[in-house]
Amino acid sequence: MFYAVLKYVLLGPLLRLVFRPRIEGLEHIPSSGPAIVAGNHLSFADHFLMPAILKRRITFLAKAEYFTGPGIKGRLTAAFFRSIGQIPVDRSGKEAGQAAIREGLGVLRKDELLGIYPEGTRSHDGRLYKGKVGVAVMALRAQAPVIPCAMIGTFEAQPPGRKLPRIHPVVIRFGKPLDFSRYAGMEGEKAILRAITDEIMYAILSLSEQEYVDRYAAVVKAEEAARKAEPGRRFPKMPMS
Repeated sequence: MFYAVLKYVLLGPLLRLVFRPRIEGLEHIPSSGPAIVAGNHLSFADHFLMPAILKRRITFLAKAEYFTGPGIKGRLTAAFFRSIGQIPVDRSGKEAGQAAIREGLGVLRKDELLGIYPEGTRSHDGRLYKGKVGVAVMALRAQAPVIPCAMIGTFEAQPPGRKLPRIHPVVIRFGKPLDFSRYAGMEGEKAILRAITDEIMYAILSLSEQEYVDRYAAVVKAEEAARKAEPGRRFPKMPMS
């Protein structure tokens, strides 16, 4: 009930008024049955804009940090995400990834829409990064189509670190469903999973027209954070003789 109130009464109308999102390709979202909506991730606002414009309910795999924040703010944030049916995902390792896959498959087995960001984290610079193969595993195991989605303009509206969004035009663009039934039963093949994921990322790239980086966003973020932590270093340390 809270999901419906938030979408149709509280947050949805406000988001439409502020961002006035232009929607393209909405006809590609199936009216029933399981499907995965795989999109780029540029802003915290992505979590709210897409559900606000879809007729069907969509459940996202959300990072666990949204559910574990300290203090009153943390408890309110966790309560909000739980109330709208979002699923916490621990991104700390391989076993955590398997848990995320199980949760996602649970959504798909109920013939619902699952939202996922294959990059695994928000882009910190507006570029599109290499996708993780969990989306391919879920697509094959659930035998569900994957609808690529591009959020355009949300990075400018609310880039990482900005608490309140600025008014900026936004486009939400959906592509044709991708069918991977030809790979049925091959979810144990690493090369197949990589090929499927790359095809999904290419479809997102074609919709978003972002610059593509063939590396994982989390790795690039960590490297940049390390460089900023040591601004005086220009050359690697030499071993002591």
